[in-house]
Amino acid sequence: MGYPRVLTIQDISCVGQCSMAVALPILSACGLETCLLPTAILSTHTGGFGKPAVTHLDDALPGIWRHWQDCGITFDGILVGYLGSIPAIQAAEEILDHLLAPGGLAIIDPVMGDNGRLYSGFDQAYVQAMKGLCRRGDVLLPNLTEAALLAGVAYRDSLGEAPAELMTCLRHPCTVLTGMGAGPETTGALLWQKGELFRYTHPRINRNFHGTGDIFAASFAGALFQGKPIQDAVTVAADFTYRCVEETARNPAHWYGVKFEPLLPLLGHLAKG
Repeated sequence: MGYPRVLTIQDISCVGQCSMAVALPILSACGLETCLLPTAILSTHTGGFGKPAVTHLDDALPGIWRHWQDCGITFDGILVGYLGSIPAIQAAEEILDHLLAPGGLAIIDPVMGDNGRLYSGFDQAYVQAMKGLCRRGDVLLPNLTEAALLAGVAYRDSLGEAPAELMTCLRHPCTVLTGMGAGPETTGALLWQKGELFRYTHPRINRNFHGTGDIFAASFAGALFQGKPIQDAVTVAADFTYRCVEETARNPAHWYGVKFEPLLPLLGHLAKG
C-alpha cells in the first residue's frame, strides 16, 4: 500500500492504556498515516478506577464524517473499536459505506461483552445494530462472548472447542477469534477464513491485564494494512501482545494497563519486516 491512510473509530479513555490511546501509537508505529474519530471521552477506562466521567460524541459524528466527504477524504483502511452507542454504530456504517477507498480494508472489533455477558449499558438492540455493522467488515475480531452474540447462539466455554461450528453460525467469511488457546495453559487467536482454520498460541500468564484486546486489534490492523498476509498479521499481533504482557507482568504495581510503549520499535520491525 505504500503509505496508507487509515482511520480508527473508538473511544478515548484518557487514563488506562486502552482504546484510542493504544490504537493511535500502535498504528503510527506500523508506518501508517493514522486518523481518528473518537466516539466518546472517558476520564479512565471502566476496569478498577470507579465510575468514570463520560461524554458521548454522538451529535458530533455526522458532521465530522460529512466534512471529510465534502473534502474528498477517503481511507485505505478502517479499524473500528469500542463505539458505545447505536448512533456511533450508525456513524461507523456511514463511514464504511462512503469513505473507505476502493480496495480498502475494514476491520471491526465488536466490543460489547466478555465472560458470557454483555458489558453494562448494552442490550439486544445494541447487539442487533452491531450485527449490521459487522456485515460491512472485511475482518471481524470478536472474543468468544461477542462471537456467540453475533452468531445468535448461547454462550458456553466449550464453544471454543468446536470453532468451526461457531464460525458457521456466525456466517462471516473472515474472523479472528481472540483469547483462544489450545488448553488452560495457553492463549492466542484463531483465524477462520473461508472455511479454513489457523490457530496461533503462546503461554498464558495468569494475571488479568486491561487493554490486551485493543493492543491485539491495533497491531493486527497495522500489519494487515501494511500488506502482510492475514496469517502473518495474526502472528505479529499475538507475539507483540504477548511480549507486552510479559513486560507488564514484571511490574505487579502496573495493574491498570499494559506497558506496550517500550516495545513499539519492535512492533514497527515486525509489522513492516
